[in-house]
This record gives sequence, structure tokens and C-alpha cells, in this order.
Amino acid sequence: MKKVELIGVSKSYDRQKDVISNIDVTIEPGEFFVLVGPSGCGKSTMLRMIAGLEEITGGTLKIGEQVANRLPPSRRDLSMVFQNYALYPHLSVEDNITFGLDVKKVPKEERKKRALETAEMLGLTDYLKRKPRELSGGQRQRVALARAIVSEAPICLMDEPLSNLDAKLRAHMRSEIRRIQRQLGITMIYVTHDQVEAMTMGDRIMILHEGKIQQVGNPIEIYNHPANPFVATFIGSPPMNLAPADVNPDVSALILPGGEEIRLPEGSLSGIGKGRVTIGIRPEFLMPPEGTEGKGHPVFRAEVTNVEVLGHETVFSFLAGTEEWTAKWNGQWQIEPGDRIPIAIDEESICLFDGETGELLKKPVDRLRSIPATEGAAP
Repeated sequence: MKKVELIGVSKSYDRQKDVISNIDVTIEPGEFFVLVGPSGCGKSTMLRMIAGLEEITGGTLKIGEQVANRLPPSRRDLSMVFQNYALYPHLSVEDNITFGLDVKKVPKEERKKRALETAEMLGLTDYLKRKPRELSGGQRQRVALARAIVSEAPICLMDEPLSNLDAKLRAHMRSEIRRIQRQLGITMIYVTHDQVEAMTMGDRIMILHEGKIQQVGNPIEIYNHPANPFVATFIGSPPMNLAPADVNPDVSALILPGGEEIRLPEGSLSGIGKGRVTIGIRPEFLMPPEGTEGKGHPVFRAEVTNVEVLGHETVFSFLAGTEEWTAKWNGQWQIEPGDRIPIAIDEESICLFDGETGELLKKPVDRLRSIPATEGAAP
């Protein structure tokens, strides 16, 4: 296992404007590290710089203890899985898997042994003599993954490998890739624009926007405590509700556009002071008022603008002042657009961001639960 360090790494194509700016991050040995962000944020470019397919304009890249800025890709001791699979159509599955070993002059018997072991791990044993055109999209993806694994490189790079698969197969391959990474103990750097993949696969995730790091941390930490409004809306589905609000600490109130007032428990806004902030709250913390009696949650009435009943939950939009927010309630609710309904707010789950800088001013309370130990369980 090897770690990967990026120290002040930048990338510019015209030597004037950076497309990636001053990236400082250490990816630990054996870690599943996810680069996530919208299209054009620089995540694939960063992966290609680690692979040696793009020149590093500024800063230092270290793989293990070795500075790798000038190392050719063949000497970086890593493998890569591309979005388009990059299989050779005229070669069999087995030959595609062992192609890199052949280039490295690995003995034929060793190539065969490693190919069979990897094919068995990925459920490809029955397809070794087939050509890529005879395989489904998921099977081709597994062949590309097998080719990376068979090299036994300590670092594996993946550039949006699941984007061409349907939703059901994507979910299956997410767990498959994660299982294999744990089994082999390799360091994996995974690029995606899909925040669900980032949340479910990564030990840590790094969120990029316009070539700059927005936040690095474990998925639940970033979900609960987003560093700024961009992270708050990028991670989570539906995204966090945001609205500008004026703070009135004298009465512990937030005033939304249009005059809607959210009263909070006394002292909730101490230390923030008067002024403009951005209020944020996740849809699951806007709750039906029944069941919240006696808990002191503020309740306001809002006009519903859209409703989606999904069976296991009901997602609807409503007007909070002049802003449209989304709520997510468990179960099936008979709500129609145009209804004015009461909505309770879990005030402990509100985020407050600075209105100008976007800096997080007030964190919500952690909601991570643990299962209590049962009697007779091992300590």
C-alpha cells in the first residue's frame, strides 16, 4: 500500500489562469478516496495528473516517498479504470485482462494464474474466451476492473467508471468495487460527479468546485457539517434548503424574505449578532407537526407548490417566505398543491452561514445514532 500526497498542486493550460489551484491533500495507504464535484470542476484533470497523463504546472506530487512530477506513467506503480472501459475489441476477455502483464513480460503461466484468480473474484470465469462485443455493459466494466486488479498495483485510479451503467447495475457495482478494494487493501482514488457514489463508497471525500477544494472529510461529517452553501446543496438528495435571512438575536428569530419569522429557543443565536445570514436545513428536518408536540419545535404554515408521493416517503415543495423549500416526510401523505399546511422545524438541525463569505457559523446537532449493546453481547 502507498499513500499519495498533493502539495500545493496547480494546473494551468495557458500559464495565466489555473484550472486547479493550490491542492493540498494526503490520501492514506489503503484508503478509498473520492473526488467529487460538478462537471468541469477539475476532478478528472487531477486524476490524470496523478496518473502522469497531464503535466503538473505547480506544486509537488508524491507517490509513496518518491516525488513523481517527472515520472512517466509506467513507473508510477498504479493502474487506472476509464469511463469508456478502453477494451481491445479484437482480443478475448482473458487477453484484455492480461494485456498489461504481457507488456511487462510477466511469464505466461503467471499471467494465466492471475487472470483466472481475478476472473473468479469478479464472476468472469465463464466469459474468458468471449470478445467484448459479446458482453453486457456491466460485464465489460468488470473486465476493465479485472485488468486493473490483475496488475497488483498498490494504487488504483478510477475515472467515473459506472456512469455508463443503468441505476440497478450501478448500485451493484458500487458495492462490488468497495468489497474488492477492502479485500485487496489497495489505495483507491475514485472520480465521480454522483454524490450518492461519493457518500456510499468513500472513506473520505474531497469536494471540488472551480478547481478549488471546498471540503475534505468523511461522508457523514460533510453531510452534517457542510463548510459552505455550495457543499450543503451538492451533498444530499434532495439538497439542503437555503434562504437568506436576517438575524434578530434579541428575540432569537430568523426573518426570511417576505417577512416569515422562525422563532428559535432563547440563546440559539447568541454570538452571531444582527445581520444577514444564509439559513440552511435538510428536507428531513422539516417535519409534520404531529408527534412533535411538547418538544418546542417552531411551527409555521406554508403553501405547498408541488407534491411527489414515492410510496415509502412523500416529498413536497412549499414557499418559505419568497423561497421554495423541500420537505421529506416518511410514509404517504394526502397533500395537494395550493394547500396551506403546518410544518415543524427541528431547530437544532439548522445551519447558519455567513451571508457574505459563506463560512459556516452555526453547526447543527449531530444525528448519528448507535445501536445499544444487547444483553450478553461481547464487549
